[in-house]
Amino acid sequence: MLAIVGGKGGCGKTTTALGLARALARDGPRPLVVDADCAMPNLHTMAETDPRPGLGAVADGVAPDRVCHRSRAYPAVDVLPAGTATGPPDERVLRRVGSVPGPVLLDCPGGATESVATPVRAADAALVVSTAERASLQDAVKTARMARELGTDPCGAVITRTHGSVPDVPEATDLRAECPVLGTVPDTEGVLASRTGRAAYGDLADRLPERNI
Repeated sequence: MLAIVGGKGGCGKTTTALGLARALARDGPRPLVVDADCAMPNLHTMAETDPRPGLGAVADGVAPDRVCHRSRAYPAVDVLPAGTATGPPDERVLRRVGSVPGPVLLDCPGGATESVATPVRAADAALVVSTAERASLQDAVKTARMARELGTDPCGAVITRTHGSVPDVPEATDLRAECPVLGTVPDTEGVLASRTGRAAYGDLADRLPERNI
C-alpha cells in the first residue's frame, strides 16, 4: 500500500494517484485508489464516481471490495471515496483496505497533521509529490522526513508541472538526499488526457519499487 503525499494541497497528489494507478493497471490486477483526505475529498470528482459509499462504510464493517467504484474517467481503476467519513481514517480501517488484491494507493491530505500521519503509518511506503517551485520542494523534503519518522519508507518523489527536468535548485538537492526522484510530469493542461502525461506516469510506474504497492 502506497501513500501519495505532499506538503500542501495543489501539488498534484490526486492527479498522481490516478495517473500512476492507470499506468499500474497495464501489467496486473486492478489498482484501487483510496481518498484518505476525508476533510476535503475530491477523488470521486476527478475519477467520476459516486461520492458514497466509501471509507465510512468500511469503518462500519462493510468489506472494502463491496463499496469500491469503477472510475468512469479511468475504467481500469477502482476508487474508494471518503463517503460518510469526515475525520482522519482509522489506521485499522486502512489496513483492511490494504488487504484487497492488487495495488492500493492512498490519496493523502496535504501538510503534516495527524490526518496525514494516520494513512502514512498504515502504508508500506510513501511517494512524495511536489511541484517544481522551491517552496513546494522544501515542503516535500519535510514530508519525506515525516514519513521516515513515522516508520514508513519514502521510496521516491515525483516532480509535477515541470518543463522536462528536475529544477537545479538547492531544495531539489535536499529532496534527492531524502529519497530518489523517480520522475517528472510535464506542465500540460489536461495532463492525464495527454500523451506526454500518460508516458510520464508510465515511466513512474516502471521505476517504482514493486514491493511498495
